[in-house]
Amino acid sequence: MSRSDERRKAREQGGSNMTKFYVILGVVAIVGIGAVGYSVTSSALGAAAMEPVEVEGLDDLTLLAEIAQGVTKGDEDAPITIIEFGDYACPGCGGFALSVKPQVELLLVETGKAKFVFYDFPITTIHPTSFLAARTARCAQDQGKFWEYHDALFRNQASWRLEASPIANFLGFGEDVGLDADEFEACVKSDRHADLVTANMRLGYELRVNSTPTIMVGRPGEFLQVPSATFQGIQEAMDKIGSPENAGGAN
Repeated sequence: MSRSDERRKAREQGGSNMTKFYVILGVVAIVGIGAVGYSVTSSALGAAAMEPVEVEGLDDLTLLAEIAQGVTKGDEDAPITIIEFGDYACPGCGGFALSVKPQVELLLVETGKAKFVFYDFPITTIHPTSFLAARTARCAQDQGKFWEYHDALFRNQASWRLEASPIANFLGFGEDVGLDADEFEACVKSDRHADLVTANMRLGYELRVNSTPTIMVGRPGEFLQVPSATFQGIQEAMDKIGSPENAGGAN
């Protein structure tokens, strides 16, 4: 599939994504946009993309919001949105994924009080394998196994995050979660989804994300960045914002 086809497919993945775009653009409007220092390099054609790639037009916020794609868990119509910008090789993100996110899912997402949206934000300057990890999760998403693979990456983070070439580890995680091995390997060893992950990174930079995990909580027109990536911090942010359905807090 060509890169343009992938973008078209992303746009067609449901009108629910537009709600997310408005939410993110609302955050952009709140924090303001200035000059953002951001450079990317092209990956070798046909080789596993380990770094951000050149993506034309990301200076256009409308196009950026179309290309950038978070992955949502929960009711798209939930009154509150919890956004994470995360790096699969970041130990803090691993701690959040394994200890805080399960509480968020059980007490907030499954009860319909909030939906959870994950955006890739690999900090490649200190975690050189994190961009590839983000792509592999998107390859798993192609087979409907994003969250299973996302959790496997974090659960096994210590086994791969410092490896020079963790592709074998990533392929093994794919087998563990039941992916078609040939299809997954072809995706991992290509540059597929490199533009999407690059766009997510750029979106994070536009929102002044500079560390991971960065958690934002809110609804269209009103967002707060959570000072600490804890369940209590998320709950307190929800209490401050409130919602028409009284979504603040899970007691």
